[in-house]
Amino acid sequence: MVDAHRTFVIVGGGLAGAKAAETLRAEGFTGRVILICDERDHPYERPPLSKGYLTGKEERDSVFVHEPAWYARSDIELHLGQPAVHLDRAAKTVELGDGTVVPYDRLLLATGAEPRRLDIPGTDLAGVHHLRRLAHAERLRRVLVTLGRDNGHLVIAGAGWIGLEVAAAARGYGAEVTVIEPEPTPLHAVLGPELGRIFADLHTEHGVRFRFGARLAEIVGQDGMVLAARTADGDEHPAHAVLAAIGAAPRTALAEAAGLVLADRADGGGIAVDASLRTSDPDVFAAGDVAAAEHPLLGHRLRVEHWANALNGGPAAARAMLGQEVAYDRVPYFFSDQYDMGMEYSGYAPPGSYDEVVIRGDVAKREFIAFWLAGGRVIAGLNMNVWDVTESIQALIRTGARPGGEALADPSVPLASLLEAQEGREATG
Repeated sequence: MVDAHRTFVIVGGGLAGAKAAETLRAEGFTGRVILICDERDHPYERPPLSKGYLTGKEERDSVFVHEPAWYARSDIELHLGQPAVHLDRAAKTVELGDGTVVPYDRLLLATGAEPRRLDIPGTDLAGVHHLRRLAHAERLRRVLVTLGRDNGHLVIAGAGWIGLEVAAAARGYGAEVTVIEPEPTPLHAVLGPELGRIFADLHTEHGVRFRFGARLAEIVGQDGMVLAARTADGDEHPAHAVLAAIGAAPRTALAEAAGLVLADRADGGGIAVDASLRTSDPDVFAAGDVAAAEHPLLGHRLRVEHWANALNGGPAAARAMLGQEVAYDRVPYFFSDQYDMGMEYSGYAPPGSYDEVVIRGDVAKREFIAFWLAGGRVIAGLNMNVWDVTESIQALIRTGARPGGEALADPSVPLASLLEAQEGREATG
């Protein structure tokens, strides 16, 4: 086979890397596939770390992308517990932490992201946590069980997705929870104030205390243990543990040192790639959390940190590595589970990008769909405790539909009919 002498290397042991390796074999690639993972665990998915596994509803083995034996059966060479420390693009090699040098014909960087750190006194205390890796989730789960048993207090810095999901898990165990957030609502930078208030109410009803417009300034401790969290205005909150949930930064050090072009940090940073997920080096690709891709549908560069992007981006990059025509234009998608609330979000509508939010359904019951509109066009949608509508929402976004706020808000008007009307307008010009 023409591929048999070629070596494709994947740096990154998360979902994007594992699915890329799977796709290479599924597409018939017969050469060497080498998967480099800096963790000792086999590649795993991250959503359970703040959802099912953290709440105790799922077991540890449920997080893994493939069973361990799959890699040997698929002839995937694994380097577990070995970080990639140097990329030599001229020699086309990757050096590992133990000094091993791995040659490649094509390379995929799926290095993911790492949690942002609090830059305040007290972060070296034993009770300060982050949540990004399986080891973090294992440790935090034990802590939440203890806090719930002892009526302990957890302070969370940040009311983003991780912060809110951990808050829900902690309340499920019976722990006391305080969330400190500088913005006026949870998820303010993602959903804006309209939907942010709904999430604030949800958590308040379950006993979570919020401090909006506040910043964590110091973690107070004694003998290495956390005692309290102090905000910049001087307020002190009891704490036996603190979670830093202030976002994640793309892991670009390897790419940057090798001279690959990076995206502007103002746009979220990451490794700049084109619509086929190819970097500034034609033999190097990037996918998942670390990739900032030119999005054909949205018309601008976008870095997405969610599960679906890794699930679909890894295979897209693999096909591009094989020389197939690829235009990665998936509508951004993510989901969350908190208490008895489940939701899905499709699209991209940061504050300032939209001029109207239209609600269809019952907000009080938390059974509704929210649509974000810009100039009448649907640019994003969120369905909360309403199911089997994601495909229709994404179709409205993809087609640039302008169905009108009245029709969007009316539950008696099927979403499918709005799509049919859009198709009719397109057909008639």
